[in-house]
Amino acid sequence: MEYILKVSCDDEKGLILRISEIVVKNGLNYLSTNEFVDHENHRFYMRAVLDGELEVKGFVNTLLAFLPRSAQVFCEESRRKNIVVMATKENHCLGDILIRENSGDLNANVLAVVANHEDLREFASKFDVPFICVPSDGVGREEHEKMVLNELKKFNFDYLILAKYMRILSSDFVLNYEEKIINIHHSFLPAFIGANPYKQAYERGVKIIGATAHFVTECLDEGPIITQDVVLVNHEMDWQDMRRAGRNIEKVVLTRALDLVFDERVFVYKNKTVIF
Repeated sequence: MEYILKVSCDDEKGLILRISEIVVKNGLNYLSTNEFVDHENHRFYMRAVLDGELEVKGFVNTLLAFLPRSAQVFCEESRRKNIVVMATKENHCLGDILIRENSGDLNANVLAVVANHEDLREFASKFDVPFICVPSDGVGREEHEKMVLNELKKFNFDYLILAKYMRILSSDFVLNYEEKIINIHHSFLPAFIGANPYKQAYERGVKIIGATAHFVTECLDEGPIITQDVVLVNHEMDWQDMRRAGRNIEKVVLTRALDLVFDERVFVYKNKTVIF
């Protein structure tokens, strides 16, 4: 059996030795291990893949007893995650997720697609994925979010993926799934908000566009960043070309972020991430 162990705690001498002694006493073998010390915050991080038979709860409690009081320990059998995807009308990020799941390249099971418009129902049906529409037109945000939450409660999922979901989530909604909501959005230098940001970027003569995948917090797009990337653009491209390039980079960045998260390679501390 393969397990993933993640340890985060205040740094002090002998941590690796203590952890390894407990690993060996439980008859486990290291398949891989990575460590990092954040010297500025005096924080130690470790991710290990273990092989053997394990009673997880007792193993975690033993580790906590021998580590600093600040320790956070995660240990779980390696498995595919269960996710729900939220979308609006754009299909490029949703499509990439569904294609990768269908081909076995995504370490996750898509339990459902929840959208606030009907546009993507036929698209989702091609992948035999349940599609739930919770209409938002003419409905206040609080009421709409209550309806969405009622639908989400029907599923036992690990993460909620915002695949170009174009509704701003309230802090009350986000607090239901702390560090469990992953968002993808475009990144411009300078930033453009509102309708058609790609046209705004084109008119401003932007030379670089990109995308950011991050965990959603009460501060919306200011949550811990998982991964980012950029692509160069030039004067030969019109705003439609820039939009196509932007959508491609959004797919790439979201894919990379999901792979990291689903493989338990991401640690969140304060508003930053450590990634192995």
